[in-house]
Amino acid sequence: MPAVDALGRPLGVLRLSLTARCNLACPYCLPDGQEPPGLLSLQQRLQLIEAAVSLGAGSLRLTGGEPLLHPELERLISACQPLRSSGLREIALTSNGLLLSAERAQRLRSAGLDRLTLSLDGSTAASVAAMAGLVDGAAGARALQQVLAAIEHARAAGFNPARGALKLNAVIQRGRNRDQLLPLAALARERGLELRLIEYMDVGNRNGWQASEVVPASELVHTLHQCWPLEPLGRAGHGTAMRWRYRDGRGAVAVVASVSQPFCGDCNRLRITADGIAYTCLFAAAGSGIDLRPWLQPGVAPMQLQRAMADLWQRRADRYSEERQQASAPAMPHAEMAYLGG
Repeated sequence: MPAVDALGRPLGVLRLSLTARCNLACPYCLPDGQEPPGLLSLQQRLQLIEAAVSLGAGSLRLTGGEPLLHPELERLISACQPLRSSGLREIALTSNGLLLSAERAQRLRSAGLDRLTLSLDGSTAASVAAMAGLVDGAAGARALQQVLAAIEHARAAGFNPARGALKLNAVIQRGRNRDQLLPLAALARERGLELRLIEYMDVGNRNGWQASEVVPASELVHTLHQCWPLEPLGRAGHGTAMRWRYRDGRGAVAVVASVSQPFCGDCNRLRITADGIAYTCLFAAAGSGIDLRPWLQPGVAPMQLQRAMADLWQRRADRYSEERQQASAPAMPHAEMAYLGG
C-alpha cells in the first residue's frame, strides 16, 4: 500500500547511497576518504529496495559518494529487475563519470540501468580542478577529458539524451565557477544534453556555505535567456527541476532551485545511506536518521521492515527549505551530503 506522509506527500523515489567514498573532493560536498562502519550487504540493499517499492517508490536512484566505486553495482541493478513487475519503473545513477569506461557503460546498460546523470562543474582545466578539489590544472584537464569521454561512452551504450536517459549536472557557485555557466550550457547544447543547473546548497557542515555564494535560479535563467532565448516548460509534479526549452530547438535546460524556490510541498524522496540510515530530507539534522539495520537481520520478516519504513514515512513532516525562506529554520548541524547521496 502506498505510504503518505503527514503533509500528504507520497513516497515515490528511493535514493540509495552505495558508498560514502569519492574519487573527487568537490568543495560543496567534501566526502570522507573512508566508509562508515557497518555497510549494507547486497541482500540488505535489495530488501530495502523491495520494501520501498511496496510502499510506492517507482524510482530508484543509486548514489554515493561515487557509486562507480562500488564493486557490486551491476549485480545490484541486475538483481532489481524482477521488481519491475511490482512497480519499479526506473533505475537511475548519478556519477562524476571519471570511472565510466566504454565497457563499464555497456555493463550498466546490460544490467538494466535506465538513466544516467553525469556531473561536470566547469568547461576548462582550471575550473574543473577548482570545483573537483584537484591539485592542479593538469589534473583538471585529465578529469575534463574523462567526463567528456564518459558522455560519449554512455551515449554509445544506449543512454539516449534525446529520451532523457543521459543528462549533465552542474553546481554553480558564486565566486568559484559563476563564469562557467554559459560555457557549460554551450557544451551541453553541442552534445545534445540537458544541463541541470543546481543551486549551491547548505547541505552538511564542511562546505562553509554562505547565502551570498548562491546563484539563484532567476539569475541563471536570465543569463542563459540573454544568450539563447528560452521558453518555460515548468516543473513536473514531484520533480526537482524547473525546465526551459531553447527557442532555437537546441534542447532544454533545467534548474534545481532548492534554495531560492524550494519544492518541499511535493517532495517524495526517501534517502538511505550506505550503512542503512534513513533520512526523509536532504537538509536533515545530523544524527536524526533512523537506523534500519535492526529490520535487516536474519530471521526478521520482510513485513516488519516494510512497517518500519511506512511508519518513518507517515511521521514525516520536514520542509526545511521552505522554513529556511521563512527565516524560521532552527540552527542545527546537517548530515553530510556524501552520506545522503545528494
